[in-house]
Amino acid sequence: MKVLNYGSLNVDYVYSLDHIVQGGETILSSKMEVFCGGKGLNQSIALARAGVPVYHAGLVGEEGSILLDACRESGVDTSYVRQLDCKGGHTIIQVDAKGQNCIILYGGTNQMQTKEYIDEVLSNFGKDDFLILQNEVNLLDYIIDRGHDRGMKIVLNPSPFDEKLMACDLSKVYLFLLNEIEGEQFTGFSDVDQILTALAGKFPEARFVLTLGSEGALYYDGKEKIFQDIFPVKAVDTTAAGDTFTGFFIAALLEGTSIKEALRFAARASAIAVSRPGAAPSIPCIEEVKRALSLPK
Repeated sequence: MKVLNYGSLNVDYVYSLDHIVQGGETILSSKMEVFCGGKGLNQSIALARAGVPVYHAGLVGEEGSILLDACRESGVDTSYVRQLDCKGGHTIIQVDAKGQNCIILYGGTNQMQTKEYIDEVLSNFGKDDFLILQNEVNLLDYIIDRGHDRGMKIVLNPSPFDEKLMACDLSKVYLFLLNEIEGEQFTGFSDVDQILTALAGKFPEARFVLTLGSEGALYYDGKEKIFQDIFPVKAVDTTAAGDTFTGFFIAALLEGTSIKEALRFAARASAIAVSRPGAAPSIPCIEEVKRALSLPK
C-alpha cells in the first residue's frame, strides 16, 4: 500500500499585523517572513513527519528549489514533482496579533496540471493505495476519476471551496476532511449535526471528519459520531493547523489506530502547530506528538 499526495506547493509570504487589513485601509507590518507552504506540501510534510512514506506529485515554478528541499528534508519522496520555467504558486498571508490569518492565493504552476502528467503519475499506483487531494490544483475532477479507476482510496480536503468541486464526482471520495465553513458551503446548514447528516445523505459511502476550530472535531460515518476536544494552547499562527490535523489523522488510520485515538493524535499535533509561526515549519514530528500525549493533563 502506497500513499500519494497530489497537491499544491507554494511559497508563503507571511506578514505579521495588529489586525487583518480592512477595505481601503493601509497599515504597517511588524514583520515579513518567507515559508514553504501550500495545502499539498503541508499535508505531505505532516504525513512524513507522522511516519508515513509519502510520495508527492505537483508542479513547481522558478522558485521551486526551496519547496523541493523542504519536502526532502522531511522525508517526502519528490520524484514525481516537475519544475516549470515560470512563476510558481504563492500566497500572501496576514497574521494578526491573535494568530488568526487571512490568505491571498496565486495558483501559478499549481493550475498548470495536464492530463498527460496526471496519467503518468497515477500509472505508478493502484488498488488500495491512498490518494490525498485538496482543491488547490486544476483538473481535480480528472485526478479523482483516474485515481478511482485505478482502485485508489481517495481522501479529499475540499479547500478552498469553489465551483470546481461541483464538477467532480465526489461519490468516489473515501474520506472527507473539512471544516465547519466548508461543511456549511456543502450543505447550507450551520448546525454541526445537520451538516454531518446532510453530508452522509449526499455521500452515503464516505466517511467524514469535521473540524470545528476551538470547538474540536467530529468523525461521522453515517452511523457513529466520535468527538475530540482541542488541546488548549496559545495560538501564534493557525495557517497549517488543518493540514497538520489531516496528515496525522491519516497517518494514524494507516497504522490501524482506532478513530478515537486517531482524532486525539491529530488534535495534539495540530495544537503544537498553531503554537508556532509558519506553515510547514510549524508541523511537529511524531516523536514530539507522542511525548506531548504522554504528559499529564
